Amino acid sequence: MSTLPVCQTLLLELHNGVLHITLNRPDSRNAMSLQMVGELRAVLAAVHDDRAVRALVIGGAGGHFCAGGDIKDMAHAHVQGPAACQDLNRAFGTLLQAVQHAPQVVITVLQGAVLGGGLGLACVSDVALADHQAQFGLPETSLGLLPAQIAPFVVQRIGLTQARRLALTAARFDGTQAKRIGLVHFVEHDAQALAERLEEVLAHVLCCAPEANARTKQLLLASAGQPADALLDEAAGWFSEAVTGAEGVEGTQAFVQKRKPGWAPS
Repeated sequence: MSTLPVCQTLLLELHNGVLHITLNRPDSRNAMSLQMVGELRAVLAAVHDDRAVRALVIGGAGGHFCAGGDIKDMAHAHVQGPAACQDLNRAFGTLLQAVQHAPQVVITVLQGAVLGGGLGLACVSDVALADHQAQFGLPETSLGLLPAQIAPFVVQRIGLTQARRLALTAARFDGTQAKRIGLVHFVEHDAQALAERLEEVLAHVLCCAPEANARTKQLLLASAGQPADALLDEAAGWFSEAVTGAEGVEGTQAFVQKRKPGWAPS
């Protein structure tokens, strides 16, 4: 059995072959800090070759899944310079690739905020369950930034037409709409129904042979084509230019100061 790493931003519970991973920064609606990215990658690496771990269930503490990237980390990287911004952004893309290619079945349970990087994480899950009132969105462009590491996975999940609409308007939408466009598979109307649906999905997963599932997932991903490392590297460079540019500075300052950025109508 795998030895799980000690984590400060995650809660881990392994039970009957299912590893429950809870994003645990409720004060920030589970914003994805660099520390959380590193801990998630460490957990994925620890169980990668363990076929006794059949499924990974990722949820969030405090009624939210994940509100996106941590603005404080971005501000710190900004002070350090463009290279730090690029490295910070690319680290999240590496996490998304690791989740995408995890041999286990990855299930996301989506409640509250599912924004930016949180939406990206949902897009690389094998099965996504959502509360009907969950709030999805790609707010990056409203902050003067780019969904740099997320965009290729969103396009792969829901197609270019829908991805263009969502990314270029920063529109918010609920769980019902997320199911309509193919981002999630199941939508439930209360916590009890969500828990029951999770148990139903897990029961089906556990009927499947673990190595056969791992190989089948590898085959399906290869058949669909994958976001390339080169594209994600280039996207990280574009993100660095955006976050250190005039729009990125104005957008992030406006977010912190809880006001509209200069380009938005008053």
